[in-house]
Amino acid sequence: MTEPLGDFWTAVVNGEEKQLHINLTTRLVDVLRSHLNLNGTKVSCEVGRCGACMILMDGEPVNSCLVMAYQCIGSEITTIEGLHGEKEGELHPIQQAFVEEGGFQCGYCTPGMVISTKALLDRYPQPSQEQIEMGLCGNLCRCTGYGGILRAVRTAGETCLSSSILTTEEKKVIDL
Repeated sequence: MTEPLGDFWTAVVNGEEKQLHINLTTRLVDVLRSHLNLNGTKVSCEVGRCGACMILMDGEPVNSCLVMAYQCIGSEITTIEGLHGEKEGELHPIQQAFVEEGGFQCGYCTPGMVISTKALLDRYPQPSQEQIEMGLCGNLCRCTGYGGILRAVRTAGETCLSSSILTTEEKKVIDL
């Protein structure tokens, strides 16, 4: 006997297809944390104002506390656990920049900040100060005062641009 379609959820999460039998009105943040044990995505305000639960859904940053499971069936979802360096166990250049530039204190907002930075740098590899501020406007930090975060984003942009993370074609577009 097959399960009813109403309870079947599937998506590509951090590059792997995931299939779950869940209530489709479960929030995505709860799917990630409770069903997939991806606890890097944090829960804070639960109303989409702080960015602690930020993930990439089909390449776009979204607050996972505001997305229901049925809204992301078939989507490609990237969480903080899905970011990594070129080699196994290495930090992604954005994560490394946050470490080097002191872009965190307690660390609770950091996964959301890193995800938002990833989306920003994917769109604007060499962002202006205004683009950085707009790219992070959905993320709140109560500890750092933002100086280290802003430095981390600029450093990450420079690092990603000069590293092999960008393809030759992407670099050509930037050079235009």
